[in-house]
Amino acid sequence: MNIYSSLLAVFGLALFEIIISVDNAIINAEVLGTMSKKARRWFLIWGILTAVFVIRGLLPWLIIWISTPDLGPIAAWTASFSGDEKVKEIINESSPILLIGGGTFLIFLFFHWLFLEAKHYGLIGERFIHKQGVWFYAVVSIILVALVWVSLKFNPMMSLGIVIGSSAFFITHGFKENAEQMEKQMLDGTSGMSDLSKILYLEVIDATFSIDGILGAFAFTFSIPLILIGNGIGALVVRQLTVSNIENVKKYKYLKNGAMYSIFTLGSIMILHSFGHYLDANKYPYLSIITHIPDWFTPVVTFTIVGYFFWKSYRELKKGKGIPVKQ
Repeated sequence: MNIYSSLLAVFGLALFEIIISVDNAIINAEVLGTMSKKARRWFLIWGILTAVFVIRGLLPWLIIWISTPDLGPIAAWTASFSGDEKVKEIINESSPILLIGGGTFLIFLFFHWLFLEAKHYGLIGERFIHKQGVWFYAVVSIILVALVWVSLKFNPMMSLGIVIGSSAFFITHGFKENAEQMEKQMLDGTSGMSDLSKILYLEVIDATFSIDGILGAFAFTFSIPLILIGNGIGALVVRQLTVSNIENVKKYKYLKNGAMYSIFTLGSIMILHSFGHYLDANKYPYLSIITHIPDWFTPVVTFTIVGYFFWKSYRELKKGKGIPVKQ
């Protein structure tokens, strides 16, 4: 990856982190409103160290290290800059498992939003699909079976990655639902939580909400330093939005749509990349074009999707229709 591709990846990572973290910023802003000024200052200043360096730096590193245990902890951090052919080979061999697991997680996340979650309808067909919410579990079950069936033909370990990705989705979804209930109790004053407990709660929520961003980051790059920089910039912007402009951000009602379609696209890219690793370009030239996606494509398509829904939100806002979605 050259310098231009690296810069493009960092900007793409930052934008992706910002757009998918709006929900988290809204929760943070609402909970911070119930805390003392001192506690709010502590969370916003010192909490950023945890959000950036621990969550968005440590988790990607752990994921790569666990998926490539032969590298060791130091090599997992510096692998993307290593000239060692053995290191490159280890990363290359394990990448399909990581990519397909992360891709499965993101695809499930998208379909959960499309079928079950309250939303502003930004594209034709969203209203109809939302009314068919009962079919969500059938759809993701079919996707799961199809991915496992195909992956067994390439590498049985990819099937393990798929199962881990789907399991991670349902586990983190459970955490998010519990977080919503806790948030309601804190806002109505019935939680009985101290400011310290609320700070710890917000850090746990931040870690939970960051999973999709961290997994989506691997569609941009496997470089831990680049992921840390890009996601870190995004996290800093989100923290600033939390304290200053969150009400204005909420008026752009289609930003969540942009985030979810970006997630679907990144998940699809990751799955295609994972299968493309095993395809013979000479034997399957047309499939090879689809599965071997250039480095610049992921950030460019992210900018395009988010830009479209931002423009759509801005246009609606100018018409005086930028109102919060009804839950």
